Amino acid sequence: MTWRIGIRHVTGYVYKRPVTSSYNEARITPISNDRQLVLESTVDVSPPASVYRYWDWWGTLVHSFDLQEPHDELSIVGTSVVETSGSVGPPDSPATWGDLAGAAVRDRFSELLGSSRYVALTDVVAGAAAELDPGLDPLETCQAVVATVRDRLRYERGTTTVSTTAADALEIGSGVCQDFAHVALGLLRARGIPARYVSGYLHPSSAAETGAVVAGQSHAWVEAWVGEWMPFDPTNGSPVGERHVVVGRARDYADLAPLNGIFHGGPAKALGVSVELTRLA
Repeated sequence: MTWRIGIRHVTGYVYKRPVTSSYNEARITPISNDRQLVLESTVDVSPPASVYRYWDWWGTLVHSFDLQEPHDELSIVGTSVVETSGSVGPPDSPATWGDLAGAAVRDRFSELLGSSRYVALTDVVAGAAAELDPGLDPLETCQAVVATVRDRLRYERGTTTVSTTAADALEIGSGVCQDFAHVALGLLRARGIPARYVSGYLHPSSAAETGAVVAGQSHAWVEAWVGEWMPFDPTNGSPVGERHVVVGRARDYADLAPLNGIFHGGPAKALGVSVELTRLA
């Protein structure tokens, strides 16, 4: 089954005092890949700026721009239309533990097997991974990781921040989709399974009516390499399918923050983020 989804993502900053210059990067535009096709996409900046587009190391589309005139507010609006496909089945020949332990796999995916900024393989993370059943194969272990994360964490806003690590989230016992994804990454990597963070959007209703505009939000899930890349959504525990829209894949949130920048002046207060999703077909 395929969906066509319209997305409108608004973010930015309000400054207490005028900012004389700022340098910014936005990662809010979906990418085309094997399960989705971007039909339209634009990024509009206010105050107006010349926007430079490039693909970063991880294959994410980045809109980069700077402002050299005083401004007291910065607004970025990303709009896109994406056609998505349904969930994917397991690989015909899933990887074995022997495959994952081989030099070819470990060299190829070295950056997705070790610690990253928010997914350090600490004793807390390694201890949680050690509780997984050692008799499972890699694909079964991925499914067990999803179940473990959902058992160890409850979804609750306000208990974590964007800088919370996987170990912190395990100790707190709650968090949001970013934390669920980081903990899942830690458990997978600790067991020797290459795993990457996926940033994007999730339409909240599987029964959405065509043309209805709903409030959405950015979403995060994971992909694990078990002979090929398989997606898992530890927050919802449901298959990744037509309601999921990919913006980027990387080591963790640090590589995929929707808006990054530096400025001279301020201080700054987040303008807030709003996401509107529309099922178009």
